Amino acid sequence: MANRPQPSFPEPDTQHFWEGCKAGELRYQRDAEGNVVFYPRAHSTADGSGGLTWHVSSGLGTVYTYSVVRQNRMPGFQELGAYAVAYVDLDEGFRMLTNVVGVANPTADIQIGQRVQVEFEDQDGDDAYPIPVFRPI
Repeated sequence: MANRPQPSFPEPDTQHFWEGCKAGELRYQRDAEGNVVFYPRAHSTADGSGGLTWHVSSGLGTVYTYSVVRQNRMPGFQELGAYAVAYVDLDEGFRMLTNVVGVANPTADIQIGQRVQVEFEDQDGDDAYPIPVFRPI
């Protein structure tokens, strides 16, 4: 994939997530009742409470749904050809919008229900944060 836009810091809600990406960890949060919270934020989506704790995902999940982008006029993505954008249900109980990579033909080689595993796609630049993407297992 082309280089992706990068986060700007300080950013208190997501910085720990992005630091995890640099460490090769897919991080998510839980509230005091054990409810999973993703994407990173300051308050629980279940009850609005604060005090969320961070956890590390196994990085294993299942393709919930996907779409294949066949044309893209955005600079940096024009030369990619077809690529898959997917929602992946992680085993820990959260859903993540991402890309499925490592397939020869994304229109034929990706299936709903397919098992995938996270990997981190490096970006150009000394201060760049890797992007979590998923590969079929």
